[in-house]
Parts: sequence; C-alpha cells; structure tokens
Amino acid sequence: MVPESYYLVLSGIMFAVGVVGVVSRRNALIILMSIEIMLNAVNLAFVAAGSYLGDPAGNVFAFMVMTVAAAEAAVGLAIVIAIFRHRETVDVSELKELKF
Repeated sequence: MVPESYYLVLSGIMFAVGVVGVVSRRNALIILMSIEIMLNAVNLAFVAAGSYLGDPAGNVFAFMVMTVAAAEAAVGLAIVIAIFRHRETVDVSELKELKF
C-alpha cells in the first residue's frame, strides 16, 4: 500500500507545475491546461485526504471540483474562440481589452 504522503507530494508537484505554466506561458490554451492541472492536483489531494481519514467527503469535494473544472473549460474555450475570431491571436500579452 502506498502511503498517503506520496499522493500529497505528487499533488504538490502537479500544482507547482500548473502554477509555473500559468505564470510563464502567454498562450491562452496553455494557461487553461495549466489551470486544469492545478484543479486535478487539488482533486488528488482531496481524495488522498478522504482516503486517509476514511471519509467519503474527499470524493464528494473532488466531484464538485470536477464540475467546476468542466464549466471552466467550456467557458474558457468559448472566450478563447471569441478572442481568436476578433483578434486572430490567443497570445494574452497582446490583449489589452482585458486590462483596466
């Protein structure tokens, strides 16, 4: 049996990779994929904690995060498609209408 700390370490590494992807990349699709990696890392932490505590609440929270991730992917891709049709680029550094 694998200790729960291994899952939490893996979750932390996945979250860190997602944060680096969001901070360092300029492509909107890569940023959305990095956010999905971060949400999957949180899911892994919830399931590992729930398994360690013997409580199914971790699985319930993971399911809720999955529904939020699905909504985020749908809305995010719709926004990216709309921006691409308007500007013909998905480079977030070239988009000034999103800034104040």
